Amino acid sequence: MRAMILDAGRHTLRYAENAPDPVPAAHQILIRVAACGVCRTDLHILDGELDAPKLPLVPGHEIVGTVISCGAGVTGLAPGERVGVPWLGRVCGVCAYCRSGRENLCESARFTGYQIDGGYAGLTVADARFCFRIPAGFSDVAAAPLLCAGLIGYRALKLAGAVERLGLYGFGAAAHIAAQVARHRGQRVFAFTKPGDREGQDFARSLGAAWAGGSDARPPMPLDAALIFAPVGALVPAALEATAKGGTVICAGIHMSDIPSFPYRILWQERQVRSVANLTRADGDEFLALAPLVPVRTSTETFPLAEANEALTRLRQGRITGAAVLVP
Repeated sequence: MRAMILDAGRHTLRYAENAPDPVPAAHQILIRVAACGVCRTDLHILDGELDAPKLPLVPGHEIVGTVISCGAGVTGLAPGERVGVPWLGRVCGVCAYCRSGRENLCESARFTGYQIDGGYAGLTVADARFCFRIPAGFSDVAAAPLLCAGLIGYRALKLAGAVERLGLYGFGAAAHIAAQVARHRGQRVFAFTKPGDREGQDFARSLGAAWAGGSDARPPMPLDAALIFAPVGALVPAALEATAKGGTVICAGIHMSDIPSFPYRILWQERQVRSVANLTRADGDEFLALAPLVPVRTSTETFPLAEANEALTRLRQGRITGAAVLVP
């Protein structure tokens, strides 16, 4: 099969024309990849900001494809069905976190495109118990960003609660989906982009944002909650200063630069800062049932598999509107 591979000691991907085809083990399905989203987490892995990946590694954890065959013990899925593979690839099921409904924090969790080969390839295998059926009405390309950008945004929205004024810092793949879900819930969205990014601000307004401006600007009114998708620690005190008493600032990325010190007064009055980690299968079931009702419309730019490095470079430079998707 064709694949893009991260080797030890490298920070770009190697294109392989004849990588070995994966073989499904027990509880796994073999999937022909139709589309795979390009996530900022992939950049963090390439750049060494997430340590100890499996190497060599096929990245990619926003996978949409068709089941080709099933390993022993697979139930509920059959060849020919369309499935999605998310970041969460396996959990132990027995630790305190798993037993309390917090499998996203499992002590032994393994993640797709990080410790398990992912979807930057023509074929992949995945544990059937951690795959989702893709709702009808979404093309393969349109569905791919739902598997991480959508799910992380949805989990962040759940933690923010039923607030009225919601700020979104970093208006990329996750935020452009979260904005649509928030508007569906009747929330007012305030979008923050890189300073001077008029195109990004126009994009946010086109998705229903009540206000859009640079991350160095103050919104016209205090926020009840702010979700930070950009991996920039300096946005935490900025968001706190924009948040009303009792408000919440949620860091929704897997990696963030160091948060600078800030005066206690902007945290006081029961403001709080918290993070989002991974997802649960319940999040996936809930979000993929909700997405067609909104209905979520993903903005995507497609790249051939062999151009994965170009897609990653464009993402790093902030030159992707919405989400980049590889089409093997």
